[in-house]
Amino acid sequence: MLDGKVAVITGASRGIGRAVAMKLASLGAVVVINYNGSKERAEEVKREIEAGGGSADIYQCDVSDYGKCETFIQDVIREHGHIDILVNNAGVTRDGLLMKMSEEAFDQVISTNLKGAFNTIRFASRQMLKQRSGRIINMSSVVGVTGNAGQANYAASKAGVIGLTKAAARELASRGVTVNAIAPGFIETDMTSVLSEKVREATAVQIPLGTFGKPEQVAAAAAFLASEDAGYITGQVLHVDGGMAM
Repeated sequence: MLDGKVAVITGASRGIGRAVAMKLASLGAVVVINYNGSKERAEEVKREIEAGGGSADIYQCDVSDYGKCETFIQDVIREHGHIDILVNNAGVTRDGLLMKMSEEAFDQVISTNLKGAFNTIRFASRQMLKQRSGRIINMSSVVGVTGNAGQANYAASKAGVIGLTKAAARELASRGVTVNAIAPGFIETDMTSVLSEKVREATAVQIPLGTFGKPEQVAAAAAFLASEDAGYITGQVLHVDGGMAM
């Protein structure tokens, strides 16, 4: 159980982030729902959590903005007094072939997916070090491990998240703070809903378990890494991909 724990989840208004927020709230955590674009969707997640007896707050912040991240994390600490769990889930895609990819498309994905994780860790870790406890969970991706044609920017950002995870794990371990990554495969979210049926079928063939995963399955992995049971696990990448990266 996570009773009394404060969990900050970036990009929590939809998809995997929403599922993680719902799961951690169901285990007793006070959930901080971060969003960038859709306040309505964030409020909907908050209402669902509260309807189930949980507790949640909403904070708007573009995690790619260093200064805004500092204010965001400071506001959470001021309001709640501590941060126990940080889930870096916010992410964007700007797919395209490497030869045709614009600088802006590359920079935007790196800024949100990789720099955004750095920004929140940078400011939340100070509080966790003071507490001598904390759980940081970063969302990578199967393509950060295997690569994927047409996603040079996304694959680079998610591979970077793995490197960031391992470096942060080494730096923070002496104060009882663990840092791990989850590498989801193809999960049923808004990102994968735009795929054509032909692409979905071709992708499913590459997955040993034969199907796309569910956000709740990723959320279950995050809940484990956030729990006391995972207290001796750090610097690891947990694949939730149906065997795709084997």
